Amino acid sequence: MAIDSSSTNDGSKGKTSRPAGPSGSAAAPGGRRARRVRMTGAERREQLLDIGRTLFAERGYEGTSVEEIAAKAGVSKPVVYEHFGGKEGLYAVVVDREMRQLLDMVTGALTAGHPRELLEQAAFALLDYIETFTDGFRILVRDSPVAQSTGTFASLISDIATQVEDILGLEFKARGFDPKLAPLYAQALVGMVALTGQWWVDARKPKKAEVAAHLVNLAWHGLGNLEPKPRLIGHRKN
Repeated sequence: MAIDSSSTNDGSKGKTSRPAGPSGSAAAPGGRRARRVRMTGAERREQLLDIGRTLFAERGYEGTSVEEIAAKAGVSKPVVYEHFGGKEGLYAVVVDREMRQLLDMVTGALTAGHPRELLEQAAFALLDYIETFTDGFRILVRDSPVAQSTGTFASLISDIATQVEDILGLEFKARGFDPKLAPLYAQALVGMVALTGQWWVDARKPKKAEVAAHLVNLAWHGLGNLEPKPRLIGHRKN
């Protein structure tokens, strides 16, 4: 246990402070030694996740090492292994959290009744995620070297498209189109927004609301002028 060097139990003063011992205490101004606050296991885990998230976003999976994660956290490498089993385990948890965050934001935003407003909500949800969780988005759009419980970014986009698919299916049926084609159009629409988001994460111009408006403009007016049975006009037919 660290001893307050300026005042011992017998009341004597002025003793010289000793260097910090293995307990983690450190010399403080005035000769007093302050003990470094120890984190709980849960707190340490969250710290490592935050540090890993930042490094993976900046440098990618391959460019990040366990040594660097441990150094930034002020711990030894075995601590990282103790919590996650290694870099792969840490990366998998980071990616899984980000995918769940994005999916929850998009699916939770789809509350409107009018199809056009639903498109606006979906576009805004993705752009909101990119703006608020930029590091997470940068990680998600990279190829993942490990398997996650929720799959890859492509499978996440597919999950979101499934939500949109139900909406499009009802709209197609009401307009006399084949509702079986709704999955194809859902993938196309969500993919368009996701790829635009990958560009916007660096460009950040125009403003978010303007990007959403243009995405919906293309999607809505494209859907509004759909041909029930589209045909190819070029020479290739198969």
